[in-house]
Amino acid sequence: MKLDILVLAAHPDDVELGAGGTIAKHVALGYKVGIIDFTKGELGTRGTPELRSQEAAAAAKILGVSVRENLGLADGFFQNDPSSQMPVIKMIRKYQPSIVIGNAITDRHIDHGKGASLAYDASFLSGLVKIETKDDEGNAQQAWRPKVVYHYIQSHYIVPDLVVDISAHFETKMNSIKAFKSQFFDPSSKEPQTYISNPAFMKMVEGRAQELGHSIGVEYGEGFTVRRVPGVNSLFDLI
Repeated sequence: MKLDILVLAAHPDDVELGAGGTIAKHVALGYKVGIIDFTKGELGTRGTPELRSQEAAAAAKILGVSVRENLGLADGFFQNDPSSQMPVIKMIRKYQPSIVIGNAITDRHIDHGKGASLAYDASFLSGLVKIETKDDEGNAQQAWRPKVVYHYIQSHYIVPDLVVDISAHFETKMNSIKAFKSQFFDPSSKEPQTYISNPAFMKMVEGRAQELGHSIGVEYGEGFTVRRVPGVNSLFDLI
């Protein structure tokens, strides 16, 4: 299956928080979108890897993505090195996306910056013909390089290079986040409170979307950064 957009994440729930509205919008526009989670989030204070896997599947259904896979890398300890790059290269070659979206380039969680570099470097390496990989059936994969790599914004505020209008899809974004019931605010939960389970965190998520939306004259937005200047065919491509 060829995808138009492949969204990469260090943990299940990263993409929902950073790019859930953008994913839902592009699915509604008819594009095929997939998600690859690097880890199972096994070091998370709340919940279990098994429960988070179920929640990730529920969130994927809400967003309408075509596929969601988990690479099973080590939460907290994966590195941007060949042992992690090769599985990501295989996923990029498997789905041949035009666009890759990865974690925030820097953030409070150490995995997010690592995940951003891993997504970016694997996207470049995937285009090198002398790096050989095989699919699950043992067939040689073709080299493939996405046209562009974007990075979503997570907990730390980063000035975006572009903002996507997600006003019509903000509710879908929030529903996909709430699918991770073990991780976010639940007054009946007996689990320890964490940075993201505090009710103030959800207020920040909405406030951030409102702030980014306001910056382009709409109700809600999601921001992205790039490492290479994006080009447009015409000034009328901008809103």
